[in-house]
Amino acid sequence: MSSIDDSFSASDSASGYSASQRRLSPALSDSVYAQALADTLSSIAVSGEDSAGNGRVLAVAYSGGLDSSVLLDVAAAYARQHHLKLFAFHIHHGLSIHADQWLAHCRQRCQLAGIAFDSEQVALQARDKSGVEEAARLARYAALGRLSLRHEVDILLSAHHQDDQAETVLLQLLRGSGVAGLSGMDAFNTAPGLLGSEALTIARPLLSFSRAQLESYAQHHALPHIEDESNADTRYARNNLRHRVMPALAASFPGFQERFARTAQHAASAQKLLIELGQQDFSACCEHDYLLMAPMRELSEERFYNLLRYWFGLRGMRMPSSAWLLELRAQLLQAKDEAQLCVSHPDGEIHRYRGRVFLTPRRTPPDEAQADLHFVWSGEDCLRFPAFGGTLHFDRCAAEVDAQAGAGVDAQWLRGKDLSVRVRSGGERVRLAFNRPAKSLKYHYQSLDIPAWERPFLPMVFVGEELLYAAGIGMDCSAPAASAERISLRWQSE
Repeated sequence: MSSIDDSFSASDSASGYSASQRRLSPALSDSVYAQALADTLSSIAVSGEDSAGNGRVLAVAYSGGLDSSVLLDVAAAYARQHHLKLFAFHIHHGLSIHADQWLAHCRQRCQLAGIAFDSEQVALQARDKSGVEEAARLARYAALGRLSLRHEVDILLSAHHQDDQAETVLLQLLRGSGVAGLSGMDAFNTAPGLLGSEALTIARPLLSFSRAQLESYAQHHALPHIEDESNADTRYARNNLRHRVMPALAASFPGFQERFARTAQHAASAQKLLIELGQQDFSACCEHDYLLMAPMRELSEERFYNLLRYWFGLRGMRMPSSAWLLELRAQLLQAKDEAQLCVSHPDGEIHRYRGRVFLTPRRTPPDEAQADLHFVWSGEDCLRFPAFGGTLHFDRCAAEVDAQAGAGVDAQWLRGKDLSVRVRSGGERVRLAFNRPAKSLKYHYQSLDIPAWERPFLPMVFVGEELLYAAGIGMDCSAPAASAERISLRWQSE
């Protein structure tokens, strides 16, 4: 019986090469690379295309280095065979004195090969906080996303290979990452936070090939490529691993890159199970846009943490540390029922209110010094108030609507009035219907179950010194409402 480690993958079987044959022979036929690209494209579900990818627009992230030069050559042959539109995108970071030469090299290579080429020059931001490596990575992906959007690209191909995957797994291990981090890089995924688009897929068809195999391909096809001198700078973490740690591992554990890649696959499988469990617990605990404490209390500690990580992932928030999650769980479970708990997160805030848990963005309340903005309504459907973080809508309603329900005010009366948007200062009262007494805003907030942290972001609209509308509560019924057209105000937060 053959072991799992020696079993064929789908792409290996299709091309006639086993994993062991790949290890023994760096020189592989072109069809193996073409098959790997075809397998990757067929796995990406995009409506309207067949398994060969017909109808898609592809682009290669082309630095001009060996890896991306090989990928561009493979992709160009595949695109010609299947009549696909292919672009090559080059990002000019300006970090090297040779950057202009690299740009010229890439443009010339694409011109000779008949490949559509585009580039963008970027300036790195926040180097002092994240370092040059991270700043360059963020700028590169953002620029690739912009170029893809400009040329309506569906799939962006990246030349990451098996050695890159091994380095990624080792880096994540050294950082103390969990299962998600040890999963390494996916064969394909979306990354809207990096690329700026949910419609763009980034694919890595060379993940199963070693650096040595790509070198063999480049040598066989006489592919000219550039050498980035920064790749030899061991001050960068990945370069340090590549030039010092990985050679030592290779000397003692030949073929470790493939085993690291298998570890990443096992971790990815485990992560999928955690996501499935998170989905189940989320369905059981979620109501509207918040979680219910009662079912959360029934979860084991690990499932509690997994649910929170799943929820943070849905909201696009950074994964917190284990220590942070431990403290959050303790506060959520131990705080008194009447406590209005708030825990800060780099990307927002976690609130507990009346047995519910909310994730809210980090916001700054309107500045009280600018909290009395005067305006005149001239018939617009809506007016935006950036200082208050939202838009005031003027909804039109028929006069037949029952005035007792606070349906709106006379449109003609409202036009030209001195209106103002203000924040709550205390003591304001609103009367929602003629058969009801005026009540304080605090009373209405409590009866409408509006959490305390939302209230500073709910402005009021005044006519002179008379309250006309309180966001989150409704219209005061005291204003005239006798014409054929009425206006009902509505606030929408951004």
